Amino acid sequence: MSRVWAAILLAGIGTFAMRAAFLAFADRLADVPPPVQRVLRQIPPAALAALVAPALLRPEGELDLTHPRFVAGVVAAAVAWRTRSTGLTLAVGLGAAMLLEAL
Repeated sequence: MSRVWAAILLAGIGTFAMRAAFLAFADRLADVPPPVQRVLRQIPPAALAALVAPALLRPEGELDLTHPRFVAGVVAAAVAWRTRSTGLTLAVGLGAAMLLEAL
């Protein structure tokens, strides 16, 4: 067996073991302490911000505060802050992006 196939096999076994371990010990994870729950609630917004921020702030690889995406993001953030409506935020942000890109 070549080293490549051995690495692939070990990676597969490792991936399976991690997933199986989570399922095997899921009953122990049901009672998560409150401090850990607070930390875990911050993961989805942080992941979303890590994906969205570079697309808004550096769409062409450089910081450009006049780029239509950035302006549309600011408009969408203002709508989200004022209304707390996800649907309205998406609609206004998308509309602003399309309008500003067309200009």
